Amino acid sequence: MGSDIEVFPLTIDQTRCEAYGFCTEAAPALLELDDEGYLHALAHPVTAQAIADAEAAVRVCPVAALRLEAVAVAE
Repeated sequence: MGSDIEVFPLTIDQTRCEAYGFCTEAAPALLELDDEGYLHALAHPVTAQAIADAEAAVRVCPVAALRLEAVAVAE
């Protein structure tokens, strides 16, 4: 039987996002704004190497439209 591992999905609340773009500046490899101002995650889930960038993106969002949480999944 395998042990649980943690994955880190980056959740975007599109109803809160105002397309300021601070998050895309903090984590350009993880997030992008499209031509219509909608935010898209480029990594599903966030890799271990990119967690610090994802956390920075969450912190700089002025409307708290991003959430990064550890989720345990069976290996």
